[in-house]
Amino acid sequence: DRFRAHFIDNTDPDGIDRTLRRLEGQLDETLTLVISKSGGTKETRNGMLEVAAAYGAVGLSFARHAVAITGLGSELDKLAERDGWIARFPMWDWVGGRTSETSAVGLLPAALQGIDIEAFLAGARACDELTRVADVEQNPAALLALAWYWATSGSGKKDMVILPYKDRLELFSRYLQQLVMESLGKELDRDGKRVQQGIAVYGNKGSTDQHAYVQQLREGVPNFFATFIEVRRDRDAGSMFVETAADGSPGPATAGDYLCGFLQGTRAALYDNGRESITLTVERVDAHSMGVLLALYERAVGLYAELINVNAYHQPGVEAGKKAATRVLEIQGRALAHLEANRGRAYSAEALATAIGLADDVETIWKVLEHAAANPDHGLRRKAGDGPFTATYCR
Repeated sequence: DRFRAHFIDNTDPDGIDRTLRRLEGQLDETLTLVISKSGGTKETRNGMLEVAAAYGAVGLSFARHAVAITGLGSELDKLAERDGWIARFPMWDWVGGRTSETSAVGLLPAALQGIDIEAFLAGARACDELTRVADVEQNPAALLALAWYWATSGSGKKDMVILPYKDRLELFSRYLQQLVMESLGKELDRDGKRVQQGIAVYGNKGSTDQHAYVQQLREGVPNFFATFIEVRRDRDAGSMFVETAADGSPGPATAGDYLCGFLQGTRAALYDNGRESITLTVERVDAHSMGVLLALYERAVGLYAELINVNAYHQPGVEAGKKAATRVLEIQGRALAHLEANRGRAYSAEALATAIGLADDVETIWKVLEHAAANPDHGLRRKAGDGPFTATYCR
């Protein structure tokens, strides 16, 4: 790839440090893309602040290395305009993150890596045309959605295992995990009826993971259906033979032949034991085929959602988690403020919860106190008690 991409996609200080260590001495030639629809996503904001501080620590202007991909008029958009960032790329507020690969969110990083984004869009466009066909048998997304409906009885009774046989598709199962589970995992249908729908997705890559969980897939709990992703083209150049014939001449098998053999063999072994699977085949992994695959799964998810009558394009559970996290941080603020106002006085979690009027949140307060005491940032001292819940804390 023309450029190497590094990602800060979590608010994990150790993960941020590891990424920044890999960039030591290179920040002056590193471009930072900050991607957030609203500009208020805490994980993105925290990473941005940490990275901006790293630029500043070596005397560099973060603004001269920063690009925003965000909604027009968002907090991030205003910040980038005010501070004079290099560029701002807009994204629509009605497009969810899991379906934004064909927007600036996915296209700009891909273009910087040297990926042919015109071919990528052409692949997605071609798949769009196929998946708008009314004849179900000629519509690959409809066929895929119906296969899921058959395999799960339309109620998520089986998990979806994704097994791509190509290293470059190693993260594809994680992408599908979000696309499928965030889109289909819903408590209520569009009529307000409680349905608790969804399909669990997991996977990694073949043939590596034949040594990890194919044993259970073949002989364990039959609570899944598999999807094999086959890539016909091994590499751009020719391959050496890795087998030697008895007379010393090159044998008939390459490393890619083995990969093909493992895929066919694993699929047959599952079928022989009554396990269902789907196989998707592409000629090669390139920008065009990735556009096709992403569009195919996006459309299949939309069609499956129609079959089970849920809204594939909202995520109330995610919003509930964010609100709950915000409340935890509010509780932490009240707890630490009380300890600051009563410096030198030690409290157990239960006593502190009572003191600040949050007696029903003892466990949450205990958790935030344990975390704060384990790190030097808040100046919190912990004194062990007879057990974990009898420890005391003070400033």
